[in-house]
Amino acid sequence: MRIGELAVRSGVRVRTIRFYEQAGLLPAPRRTPGGLREYDDEAVTRLRFVRAAQALGLSLAQITEVLRVRDRVGPPCEHVAELLRDHIAAVEARIRELTALRDDLRARVPPAMVPDTGRCHPDHVCYLIEDTPSDILR
Repeated sequence: MRIGELAVRSGVRVRTIRFYEQAGLLPAPRRTPGGLREYDDEAVTRLRFVRAAQALGLSLAQITEVLRVRDRVGPPCEHVAELLRDHIAAVEARIRELTALRDDLRARVPPAMVPDTGRCHPDHVCYLIEDTPSDILR
């Protein structure tokens, strides 16, 4: 199949397919005598895998490594399970960071609070950002 058909079947744009070839996610395809790319069904499978892995938050480097394991060793399931466990830990850490940030933001502007512009001194820009949340509430 040609690159346009591959794009339709995989849901990946032509430009992205070319990028993935250059990045090593997709092997270089056969070429017709006229120089056009000719892909097989394995290209569709790989591109769908790349999209699914990206949707789970894996990086292109991680996806490339999974595909290398698959190509050289066989089913990469153990490697993928370890990647996913690491990714879960990173997501949980990020959730904790975002929760702390949300709590800090809420403390700076409680729902019923009207900002006190009188607290903005010439040597500061805005007390809602520069003061600590406990200072803001006083």
